[in-house]
Amino acid sequence: MTIRHKIVVLLKGYPRLSETFIAQELLGLEKAGLELELVSMRRPTDKKRHPVHDEIQAGVTYLPEYLHEEPLRVLKALWACRKKPGFAKALKLLAHDLRHDFTRNRFRRFGQAAVLAHEWPKDAGWLHVHFIHTPASVAAYTHVISGIPWTISAHAKDIWTSSDRDLSAKLDSARWAVTCTASGFRHLQNLSRDKGKVHLSYHGLDLTRFPHFEGPRAPRDGSDPNDPVRILSVGRAVKKKGIDILLRALAALPSSLSWQFTHIGGGDELQGLKALAAELGISDRITWTGAMDQKQVLEHYRQADLFALACRITSDGDRDGLPNVLVEAASQNLACVSTNISGIPEFFIDGENGVLTEPEDATAFSDALRSVIVDPEKRARLGAAAENRVRSSFDHRNSITELKALFEQEWEAKL
Repeated sequence: MTIRHKIVVLLKGYPRLSETFIAQELLGLEKAGLELELVSMRRPTDKKRHPVHDEIQAGVTYLPEYLHEEPLRVLKALWACRKKPGFAKALKLLAHDLRHDFTRNRFRRFGQAAVLAHEWPKDAGWLHVHFIHTPASVAAYTHVISGIPWTISAHAKDIWTSSDRDLSAKLDSARWAVTCTASGFRHLQNLSRDKGKVHLSYHGLDLTRFPHFEGPRAPRDGSDPNDPVRILSVGRAVKKKGIDILLRALAALPSSLSWQFTHIGGGDELQGLKALAAELGISDRITWTGAMDQKQVLEHYRQADLFALACRITSDGDRDGLPNVLVEAASQNLACVSTNISGIPEFFIDGENGVLTEPEDATAFSDALRSVIVDPEKRARLGAAAENRVRSSFDHRNSITELKALFEQEWEAKL
């Protein structure tokens, strides 16, 4: 008989519209019988919530986002933690880390860890953290202070913008880590002294929220100005999404083609992208909706003819893994055009269930868009193959089963 521990899940921010994969996982673990308590390092900034957030039963506690905002809470935690057996060791770890990263953020992570260790729920026996960069720093200090075992879910930016030294230290400290792309998995395995600690598990999709789209799509081919091909993209307006590349690719399409583009998502670069669209002379063909919840996004997938996401690797190494929006779009029998970075070619095979180009190449991306705009039969073929890939191999229940098994193997080992 497995003894289950209540799991504290540490998150960078909660809830967040851009992290449906995390919310989906939390709900899946609860439905699988695990008891969770959520702790967030940041308060929510999004004005909307996805329906899945309202279905999660676990309560959420917020750590001090900045230590000076709650000084008494932080000082009380540090004073109490000084009596814990691991506090001196944690201070030594902080001193070691400061030699490589002497920043306010490093002190903030230690203070947040002290608060988490001091306010730790009495009935919880495990700490699981999403993202291996700053949240894992808090978790690592908490583990040293308290002795609570911890584990990691690593994703994309957190892997590729962290130093190898930092990643290796966290992997050595944690019981295990799971990540969602083969490229991330290989990278973390190479940095871990115990390669068996690192596990690959694709997020998948909650297919009950993305049922098969029964409605037909019109065979638009870009020849009718009164019925243009509908192109959709979903994602925050940040550099790694390559929205500027997508806009330049749209502008390079033959003037004879009729199309309309809709972008869903907020983000700091929206105003600059709108200015770029005006400069390129395509503003009248673009709708910028801002952020939307999952149900609204689903309707846009169903109204679109094709989906486009020109992902790139930025100068600091930031990148997507396998963007959930690509899998969501594919679940709706929607042809997708994207780039061949990170985990994207782990899902799409160019010409078989999608169209992929090299990143940073607006000309190639424009050619790829044109090839599917003018050929509705090709779109239908690619969309059907992509949906089959989702429904045969990317059901999120598989990842929930794998994650639950990892937790229970640890607990059984302690009996």
